[in-house]
Amino acid sequence: MSQKGLIYFFENYLKKDPLFINKKALQSVYMPKAILHRDEQIQQLASILAPALREERPSNIFIYGKPGSGKSLTVQHVYSNMVSIAEKNKLNLKILYLNCKMKRIADTEYRLIAQLAREFGEEVPSTGLPTDEIYKLFIKAIEREKLMLIIVLDEIDQLVKKIGDEILYNLTRLNTELKNAEICLVGISNDLVFTDNLDPRVKSSLSEEEVVFPPYNALQLQDILKQRAKIAFKEGIVEEGVIEKCAAYAAREHGDARRALELLRVAGEISERQAREVIKVNDIDAAEDKIEKDRVIDIINTQPKQFKLTLYSIIKIYNNNSNNGMPIFTGEVYEIYKDLCFKVGLRPLTQRRLSDIIAELDMLGIITTKVISKGRYGRTREVCMAVPNNIVHNADTILKEGLSL
Repeated sequence: MSQKGLIYFFENYLKKDPLFINKKALQSVYMPKAILHRDEQIQQLASILAPALREERPSNIFIYGKPGSGKSLTVQHVYSNMVSIAEKNKLNLKILYLNCKMKRIADTEYRLIAQLAREFGEEVPSTGLPTDEIYKLFIKAIEREKLMLIIVLDEIDQLVKKIGDEILYNLTRLNTELKNAEICLVGISNDLVFTDNLDPRVKSSLSEEEVVFPPYNALQLQDILKQRAKIAFKEGIVEEGVIEKCAAYAAREHGDARRALELLRVAGEISERQAREVIKVNDIDAAEDKIEKDRVIDIINTQPKQFKLTLYSIIKIYNNNSNNGMPIFTGEVYEIYKDLCFKVGLRPLTQRRLSDIIAELDMLGIITTKVISKGRYGRTREVCMAVPNNIVHNADTILKEGLSL
C-alpha cells in the first residue's frame, strides 16, 4: 500500500463509528463496581481480614481455584475497600500486591524482598547485598512505620516453582522478629494441589485459612458478559446468541471468565476490522480459532529447547497414530524424545524430568493426560492432544523450523 493509500485508510478509519465504547471493560484487569457470583468468597475474605482494621493480625490465607474464577479480582475488590476504610479512619494499615509471575520482581528471594523494602522508600541495589541485609532493611522499614501489613502474593505457586518454598517459611516467620508491626500473608494460586508439595512447616503456617473459588457455570458467565458488554459496546452491537455462545465455550473449559471476556473482545475486533455494525455468532468461532492459535504459538516460542522437543515428540507420535487411533503413552514419548535429542545435539533429560514437562503441557492446556494402570507392570500416563488439528499442524511446522529438524 502506498503512503497516500495508507493515509486514506487511517483517515477513513477515524471517520467510522467504533463498535467499542470502552474496550477495557473486557480485559481481566478491569475492576467492575459489582463482583458477580462471588458474594460467599467476598464475605469469607472480609471476615478473615477485618481484624487488620483493629490492628490485629489476621490469619494467613491461601486462596485457590482454576484460572479465570475471579480470585485476583475478588481479593483486589476486598482490599481496595479495606484501604478506603483505613484511610478514612486514619488506621495504620498497608496492603501490598505482588504478581509472582513477573520475572523482575519474583525470580529470586533477593528481588522479592528488595521490592517489598522499596515500597517503604528504602533504596535497595538490584544486586550486591546479602539477602539477610535486605530482610533487615525491610523489617526496619515496617517497624519504623508501626504497620499492620498485608502482603498479597498472586500466583504464589510460580514463586515457589522458581525459588523454592523456603521464602514462604521466612516470610511467615517474620512476625517473631517484629515488635511494632505485624504481617499477614495472602497467597493466591491456580494450582489446586500446590500446598501438597510444600514443606509441612510452610503448609501449616501459610494455610491457616483457605478460601476456594469454584469455576463459574454457563449462566453465571452470561451474567458477567452481559454486565461487561453494556460498558464495552454501544447498544444493539451484540447479536442475540453471542453472549450465550461465549459463555458456553468458556464453561466447557472449566468456567474461565477471562476466556469468555477475551472471546467477546476478539469477536468485536474481528467484526470491526470487517467494517460490520454488529457482532455475529459466527465471530465467536473465528475468535476461538485466533485465540487458541496465538496462545499455543506464544507458549511454544517462549519455552526452552527441552520443552519444545518434548512437545514435538508428542506431535510426531500423534501424527503417526492419527490414522489408526492408537493411544500415546509417556514411555513411547521418551524414546522418540531421546532420538531427537541426539539429532539436535542435546543431552536427554531423565524420564522423571520429562514427566514433569508433560505435566506442564497438561497444565497449559495443550495436551491432556490420564494415569493408566498396567497391573503388576505399574502405571503409565496416556497423552492426548487438547488443541484442534489445524493448530497441531501449525505447532508441528514451527517446532520443526525452530529445532532445525
